[in-house]
Amino acid sequence: MNLHQFRFVQEAVRRGLNLTEAAKALHTSQPGVSKAIIELEEELGVEIFARHGKRLKRVTEPGQHVLSSIELIMREVGNLKRIGEQFSAQDSGTLSIATTHTQARYVLPVPVAKLREAYPKVNVSLHQGSPDQVARMVIDEVAEIGIATESLSDYTELVTLPCYEWQHVLVMPVDHPLAKKERISLEDLAAEPIITYHPSFTGRTRVDNAFAARKLTPRIALEAIDSDVIKTYVRLGLGIGIVAEMAVRDDGSNADLAVRPLGSLFGQNIARVAFKRSAYLRNFVYKFAELLSDRLDRNLIAKAMTGHVNDYEL
Repeated sequence: MNLHQFRFVQEAVRRGLNLTEAAKALHTSQPGVSKAIIELEEELGVEIFARHGKRLKRVTEPGQHVLSSIELIMREVGNLKRIGEQFSAQDSGTLSIATTHTQARYVLPVPVAKLREAYPKVNVSLHQGSPDQVARMVIDEVAEIGIATESLSDYTELVTLPCYEWQHVLVMPVDHPLAKKERISLEDLAAEPIITYHPSFTGRTRVDNAFAARKLTPRIALEAIDSDVIKTYVRLGLGIGIVAEMAVRDDGSNADLAVRPLGSLFGQNIARVAFKRSAYLRNFVYKFAELLSDRLDRNLIAKAMTGHVNDYEL
């Protein structure tokens, strides 16, 4: 029984029980993968996979239990490697962050800069994707920390903590009729062509739910994942924009747009940080989380990672 066999079983499951694809991913031969899995089954005395001829068809019931144990073993192997890196390299290495475009563009620059100032030998690797992709990257250990608004808390493999609250805002040309109104309603918004986020990004679910609750059908003229793209098309006159408040900084770059808060219509959104459950976190990972929010500290995160904290109030 060895780690190579465990990796082969894991990769076979990840590749939909296709041993040829598993072998390619592991840079080895398909017969070698098949032989290693069979040898593991013989040593354990159970079939991990049900077969039709030489093809794997499904994971057996005892195979499910074997997979759970393999996941635990491989996670601890990963932790051992990180412990070794922590104490051999001290405060150097790479911090991999999975996040959405909005977080990467508007929220992370300052914390990343402060982290690099505190840990100049630490490199930062940003991986951008949808909230579901962010969650999967943390689970698959592509990233050590994930930051997004949606989906992260839906995964039992992750420990998530609220980081900060934010609201949507309306952006429009300064001469737009709605810019003259003191109170903007959902009906006002529904009457205009709207440019906003793709349904799986940046709190879009909350926007859709608010319209649905009032039995209104918004006129979505354009969807994007990039707040700057949304603002560009608003400037071109294609419609009014609904974006995250982080995307409208008071630095003069948005002086040609009127901005109105929409928290009273769509409520508050919560950005969350996520870590893989039971993962070993290096010092600079804790530091980065603390830089993201003054509500996060090492003790709180450590307790959450051991199952003693599920959440806290913002």
